[in-house]
Amino acid sequence: MNAEADRQAAVSLAAPLPRQDTKHRIAMISDFFLPNMGGVEMHIYQLSQCLIRRGNKVIVITHTYDDRQGVRYMTNGLKVYYLPQQPFYNQSSFPGGGFQWLPYLRAILVRERIDIVHTHQAFSCLAHESLWWGSVMNYKTVFTDHSLFGFADASSIHMNKLLKMSLSDCTHVICVSNTSKENTVLRASLDPLIVSTIPNAVDCTKFTPNPSARRDDGIITIVVVSRLVYRKGMDLLIDVIPEICRRFSNVEFVIGGDGPKRVELEEMREKHQLHERVEMLGSVRHSDVRDVLARGHIFLNCSLTEAFCIAIVEAASTGLIVVSTEVGGVPEVLPPDMIHFAEPSAEAVVDAVCRALPKINEVDPFEFHERVKKMYNWNEVAERTEVVYNRMRDVERLPLLSRLRRHLSTGSWVGRLFVLCIAIGFVFWRILEWIRPREAVDEAIDFPYKKYAAARRNHQLMQ
Repeated sequence: MNAEADRQAAVSLAAPLPRQDTKHRIAMISDFFLPNMGGVEMHIYQLSQCLIRRGNKVIVITHTYDDRQGVRYMTNGLKVYYLPQQPFYNQSSFPGGGFQWLPYLRAILVRERIDIVHTHQAFSCLAHESLWWGSVMNYKTVFTDHSLFGFADASSIHMNKLLKMSLSDCTHVICVSNTSKENTVLRASLDPLIVSTIPNAVDCTKFTPNPSARRDDGIITIVVVSRLVYRKGMDLLIDVIPEICRRFSNVEFVIGGDGPKRVELEEMREKHQLHERVEMLGSVRHSDVRDVLARGHIFLNCSLTEAFCIAIVEAASTGLIVVSTEVGGVPEVLPPDMIHFAEPSAEAVVDAVCRALPKINEVDPFEFHERVKKMYNWNEVAERTEVVYNRMRDVERLPLLSRLRRHLSTGSWVGRLFVLCIAIGFVFWRILEWIRPREAVDEAIDFPYKKYAAARRNHQLMQ
């Protein structure tokens, strides 16, 4: 087939255009979503809510979470599809299961009349495979990278190769910081022109200061809210806490979160007899995070790698001064007078905490809150994301053969393997199109958000 015929074939198989009553019809896809809690989960939820309020149609596709299966509705009619697929490792799906759930994905995208497939997080197998299938089915695809990776260790090398394969035919890529953008461009060998930087944000109305929640007996509280894993610097924290408690008798720690490093933290507390000064809260619901933060004077982040770190923005919005390791995109997040940086070593973190302690009385929590409120806003994130979607409308999909050549260029034998998988997937998709044509798939009824919002406003006015 020549290039012109291939182009015509691609056009004939193209995804349906969106209806005129909405700006865009987007499918957010990732292994990480509610009820699981984390930065990626809240990013997807908040961005989806703002896009809906701006007149877009948004659905979320993720895997099964415990008893959450099938279709669930959330605030403002956000429809969530929990696919019948169990998590494999760290809430990520089993790799290579895309052929099993491709019929589900195709049916959902056709039924909801989706025109943009937007996936999140490099650790998500569901996101990677959705990028491949979205490309096969001629949908415009977007990938948001929330993480940083190195280039030397074995795990990073393999992940970078996988990312290069996945993004070889991605329409556009979004990163949450300039550091993350540089990292992703290098790892995936991308054209910087198709990569945008759109930072995270915080719903500052949910993270307001409450100085009355702090202790008034002279005790200074340092708060840590994080997943208790190696990447979040828990090994550093294990060394930092005993030294800080040894130097300052009026300092206590409150640690919220859960993970494999919790046992080691509890062993540290037992070894140094710090039961009265180190409080372990375990897993904290996102709705309760603000109450935990409000108890503190200092927020401590010991991460070894971060693309953005939304937790320090939440802490600053609640009025805490921040101490953080100077890694990844963290230096881009807050102005210097709101954060104290340290190299990722126990001695440097201890020194940074020592510098921050005398300044806690100089901090005006409400001033911090107002400044963060002006810096970060989910509506601005949604608006900038819409700009990316609008630009994608003018991007013409490449013919199938050209896309296969892109995949082939990702590696000598890996490229051939990937081309084979894409070719098999294309044949499988065409079989599904023949067995159940898209004309035979019933269209889903859109949630009447405008009527719902008007009725909600009227109800609030009546009260």
